[in-house]
Amino acid sequence: MSTHPNDAGSLLESSVDDGVLTLTLNSPSDGNALNVAMTEALSKALEQINDRRDVHCVLLRSSSAHFCTGGNVKDMQSGSDLMSGSVEEVRDRLHRSLHRITRALSGFDVPSVCAVNGAAVGAGCDLALMCDIRVASTKAVFAESFLRLGLVSGIGGSWFLARIVGYARALELTLTSEFIDAEAALGLGIVSKVVPEDALDIDARSLAKRIAQNPPTALRMAKRLVREAADASLATTLEMAASVQAILLCGREHKEAVGRFLEQQAAKKRAHM
Repeated sequence: MSTHPNDAGSLLESSVDDGVLTLTLNSPSDGNALNVAMTEALSKALEQINDRRDVHCVLLRSSSAHFCTGGNVKDMQSGSDLMSGSVEEVRDRLHRSLHRITRALSGFDVPSVCAVNGAAVGAGCDLALMCDIRVASTKAVFAESFLRLGLVSGIGGSWFLARIVGYARALELTLTSEFIDAEAALGLGIVSKVVPEDALDIDARSLAKRIAQNPPTALRMAKRLVREAADASLATTLEMAASVQAILLCGREHKEAVGRFLEQQAAKKRAHM
């Protein structure tokens, strides 16, 4: 396992093990709020990932009882938040700060897994939605709670939510600011699995490691194909699939994978003789 220090100290912890880069939000005193410091630390870490060939999957988690409680309401009131200043300043700051997180996470070549414990609300809910796969503990709660503060999602959460749960349910969750528990999130497809709190890290890491074990080039291309196919026509998807498959069929990874498969099959046959 290798650990990479972070410029923001302990706000965000980073380590790599078996191809899985684990990013841990570590500001329990404010619920891992996406304040200026956390936003900068997370943005920097996320923006480096596509260039790292040692990373095959990203696991985003927290070290505390909550995943991320969104923006810090006290900072909003005091005027020290990302959303202080004139309309023009706030709009520009959103593009240059929080939107960096959105662009980086949505632009990952590698898959991402999010382990959600406790609250994932407001921008924290959006942060979880930006990941490819979410695993929740039984204590997880989710909410698009912006309207409670007279706001909307300023970092693109509506785009992700509608694609995960559908237009009508996305609108319902947004307009009611309803808090939903892990089981309700499972029913809506927001999370793929709910596990006991003490099993969350083990289960999420296991999933991330299983993903990371795949041939790295094929893994990145498989994610890209699924992502692009979500908004493409069948004809376009078939063209992309043919191009990607041709590249992989002619590549070293495929030939090595076939060789390993045949060796394993031969070993199984010998074991039963």
